[in-house]
Amino acid sequence: MLSTRLSLLKHVGRVRCLSAQVHTACANEPMKDYVKGTPERKGVEEALDKLWNSVEEIPCVIGGQNVESEDVRWETSPFDHGHRLSRVHHANKAMLNKAIDAALAARKEWEARPLEERVKIFNKAADLIAGKYRYELLAAGMLVQGKTVWQAEIDIVTELADFYRFHAQYALDLAAWQPLSTEVSSNKFVMRGMEGFVAAVSPFNFAAIGGNLAGTPAMMGNVVLWKPSRSCIQPSYRIFNILREAGVPDGVINFVPSTGPDFGDAITSSPHLAAVNFTGSNATFSGIWKQVAQNLDKYITYPRLVGETGGKNYHLIHKSADIDTVVNCSVRSAFEYGGQKCSACSRLYVPDSMWPTVKEKMLETTKQLKLGPTNDFTSFLSAVIDGKSFDNIKTYLDYAKSNPNVTVLAGGNCDKSKGYFVEPTIVETSDPHDKLMTEEIFGPVVAVYVYPENKYDETIQLVNGTSEYGLTGAIFARDQGVIDTTQSALRDSAGNFYINDKCTGAVVGQQPFGGARGSGTNDKAGAPSYILRWVSPQTVKETHNPITDWRYPHMS
Repeated sequence: MLSTRLSLLKHVGRVRCLSAQVHTACANEPMKDYVKGTPERKGVEEALDKLWNSVEEIPCVIGGQNVESEDVRWETSPFDHGHRLSRVHHANKAMLNKAIDAALAARKEWEARPLEERVKIFNKAADLIAGKYRYELLAAGMLVQGKTVWQAEIDIVTELADFYRFHAQYALDLAAWQPLSTEVSSNKFVMRGMEGFVAAVSPFNFAAIGGNLAGTPAMMGNVVLWKPSRSCIQPSYRIFNILREAGVPDGVINFVPSTGPDFGDAITSSPHLAAVNFTGSNATFSGIWKQVAQNLDKYITYPRLVGETGGKNYHLIHKSADIDTVVNCSVRSAFEYGGQKCSACSRLYVPDSMWPTVKEKMLETTKQLKLGPTNDFTSFLSAVIDGKSFDNIKTYLDYAKSNPNVTVLAGGNCDKSKGYFVEPTIVETSDPHDKLMTEEIFGPVVAVYVYPENKYDETIQLVNGTSEYGLTGAIFARDQGVIDTTQSALRDSAGNFYINDKCTGAVVGQQPFGGARGSGTNDKAGAPSYILRWVSPQTVKETHNPITDWRYPHMS
């Protein structure tokens, strides 16, 4: 999904947002370090204590009204799954249909509101996220999603604030562009909201993605049904309430936790479906696409399908690479947030001449990574999100231990007695097409293939053709000629491509995020082009001179 921020953005500079006619400056939200003894550390610790010792009641919110249901489920902490954090009401199909009606009822007035007014609301929301509610949001991300404070800061605060601010500026810049007018006619380009509603389906791993999936289409004049992930409901609910406080009217965004099948059936069977904004698994997105296709004759307009799905992301190491850079970037990318980023490095290609040194340093570094609860600030990573994810990752660990072509070099163990803990794991395989090299695991597991140094060109083709995905990738080399030829050869392999840096860490306004192939529609959240996905443009021509004859001059 989307993406995280570069850890080097401790002190950020200015970033340019450009349009054809307007040149404005946006700034990335500065990140805080939360060092022990600082006011911000105290603030987040107090918020953690408060949230840990309370249970949030989370209703569905339809047309501004809190709606309870008979389907109530508990949201627990991944590192202590016996500890309840939220009591969540899930919408049934009848409630989802009411949410569609509520959204459509709110559409006309909201879509007619000037863009400048809508933009102000989302800029205010960004200020609330980065200010008044910063520590509360961080605590929710740490306890519900299992993020360390640094990973939560990257996600739910800085990236979400950036999404709203940058997308707001892009919208204004795009609206400033107008077509040519002449003495004969005036011409105008109007960015309308789409006719119908947008269905936003958000993932567990980035609360900022959920806030963007629902928020940016709303900013552009659309009405939205927001289905948050079952494992990220409290952080999403807090964002939803911030949007309401900032001024988003009732019914414009409807908050409807629900099961995937119920939500999918409800939205795809409505003739008013205008678009789906999705981040999640490849299988789920493909299923929605098929449902839309089967119902195509029902719709008032062709629904737009925007999706960011999975990844099997790579680090390709050339013999000229700096070894310390390779090790540090690979460890961070593979194991931060337990490898639960769609951009995480999960396959590593290393030349045989470098592998002994790279292996030694990676193993030494991995030994130092602390696996523990996120309210322990010394933890580098914590538990994976839930039991389903844990069980899936365990099947890969069991496979690695039983396969003669695979050697487990580090980790390989897991325990879900209290939390869903999986050790950071490094495996080496002699088969470059082993399923550990091809299938998305979505956990702290990285597979290494050691290639002959003199077969670098063949390895490039191996990297390009091994996976169905095309999300992120990185090469490490100090030979500029190698960098140039490799980048060209791997042109189609990744929507976000990195040189001498980890394949995670996309920053709004700097590295717009998204991939193609099996990784989605590559619509690049964080770029001006993303805004155009959420408008139905209209061109208006007004002719000033009367038309006095039906004949053309050549007919005389």
